[in-house]
Amino acid sequence: MNGPQLLEQQVGRLATKMGAFFPGERVVFRGQDLFTSLRDLDWLELYLFGVTGRRYTPQQMRVLHVIWTHTSYPDARLWNNRVAALAGTARSTGVLGIAAALAVSEATIYGGASQLRCSEFLIRAQKMVDQGADLEALVRAEIKEKRGIGGYGRPIVRNDERIAPVMAIVHEQGLDNGSHLKLAFEVERILLQGRWRWHMNFVGLTAALCADFDMDPREYYLGAVPVFLAGMPPCYLDAAEKPEGLLFPLPCRMMSYEGVARRRWRAAKPIAQADG
Repeated sequence: MNGPQLLEQQVGRLATKMGAFFPGERVVFRGQDLFTSLRDLDWLELYLFGVTGRRYTPQQMRVLHVIWTHTSYPDARLWNNRVAALAGTARSTGVLGIAAALAVSEATIYGGASQLRCSEFLIRAQKMVDQGADLEALVRAEIKEKRGIGGYGRPIVRNDERIAPVMAIVHEQGLDNGSHLKLAFEVERILLQGRWRWHMNFVGLTAALCADFDMDPREYYLGAVPVFLAGMPPCYLDAAEKPEGLLFPLPCRMMSYEGVARRRWRAAKPIAQADG
């Protein structure tokens, strides 16, 4: 059934399995009472329960917390943080600035789009390898089709400073034997030995870990929405506490202009008035 009949069934009602607010009484969150059965969850546990509907072990949560904390950089030069800082220097509100910064975090190269591509590739490749496929052939086919693999390669510097500290926690928690994690490092080995010379970046590592925690690509992508969030308010505040418009000013002498040269403007001739 679709079209008007399907729409008619939804008039005046909300059909949902996610939850409901009963004013003055309680809140149901994915079938559980938010104030009783979920009261001991920290914020990230609740957030991930909302995304996946699953609970995670203390060891997995330790790793997930590190993933979130180790990628929140309070540096306004970063593409998404710059939006929050520009909102501060323009005297916009904090909510608007941070919401805009989160929106541009869904970048093709650095952010949400790369997370989806990487997770999808690692999960697909693992299934195919389990069925006997050659991983190097899968890597070459992926690069040929998509001109890259999400989660590998990084501009400016080759190494990712977050890999080692996160892996230290992963090892400490006994979670370094997951099949997707091993595959992710094997993909890196193939890329480094080949002509590409691409190191795994933070997306590659976190996509593999979350796949080992049974997150599908959409769950990983939605779960990663707050990963940059903690670094954004400091950038907004820093810019808002300085004189307005002071952030990253660009004088005209720094602009590279190759258009029409400077011209002299002449006053237009008056239009003759018609008789009448």
